[in-house]
Amino acid sequence: MARDRPQRPAGVARGFADHLRLARCTGGQTVTTTTTTTTTATPVTQRAVAVVTGAARGIGAAVALQLARQDFDLVLVDAPSVDAIAGLGYDLGSQDELQEVAALCRALGAEIHVMAADVRDEAALALAVELVEPGRLHAVVSVAGIIGSDAPAWEFSRADLDRDMDTNFHGVANLARVSVPALLHAPHGRGRFVAIVSTAGETGLPRLAGYVSSKHAALGYIRSLAADLGPLGVTANAVLPGSTRTALLQRSARVYDLPDVDAFAPHQRLARILEPSEIAAAVGWLCSPASSAVTGIALRVDGGFVG
Repeated sequence: MARDRPQRPAGVARGFADHLRLARCTGGQTVTTTTTTTTTATPVTQRAVAVVTGAARGIGAAVALQLARQDFDLVLVDAPSVDAIAGLGYDLGSQDELQEVAALCRALGAEIHVMAADVRDEAALALAVELVEPGRLHAVVSVAGIIGSDAPAWEFSRADLDRDMDTNFHGVANLARVSVPALLHAPHGRGRFVAIVSTAGETGLPRLAGYVSSKHAALGYIRSLAADLGPLGVTANAVLPGSTRTALLQRSARVYDLPDVDAFAPHQRLARILEPSEIAAAVGWLCSPASSAVTGIALRVDGGFVG
């Protein structure tokens, strides 16, 4: 019996090989510029495409490189400015860093589009998906995340909690809303949605109630997404990194007045800090055909986190 496939949503572009859109999103508004290129001399490739958020540095950059090595073309997304989130207290990844990652991926043979977009802005994320021709989007990886305020749990204001939730939970849900309809057009059994969560998604941490709550919410969302997508041939999984050498871990060290990130090493059985490439290797497997029977899991890549 033929399987009824969902209709492609209106507005899904045909232009991954034909144009580059740079979406700059500020204050909920999106401005898009388009650069048209000529492709008559070069056949359009039909490699699979992945969208990666938080791709300017850390785990997101490592995921981009991993997927480029796995012959994905990529749409790389990160915040439009280092201070896109007010009151954060540290810089987000920059567009210059994102361009550097893009150059490294191109050197590996991947076709790359770069987009400046805030994951809190659903319309901006939709533009990233619209760059991909129908049927070519095989993987979506949500990496963008923050640590907002730090305080005892009862001192978190509604605004403090919302700051973490808007990026760490709603950023994942926004990305799923705009990308799943396109993933449903991938060959049956090949669509992949992966969210980088955290070991904090399954435990409690002092002074980080906003971060911990948002990660629990994101993990619950992924499990429900997997339940909904299972019969449709798309998998959804979460990766839970332990202490990994990133800017976010540097922020964590400041929360606890630690001299450097290596002070977290004793909390993992491997007694060392993980590297972003180690997390990316797990993501690469989840995005590969080899993981076709895996969905709805929380894959702990945590060095044996013991709290």
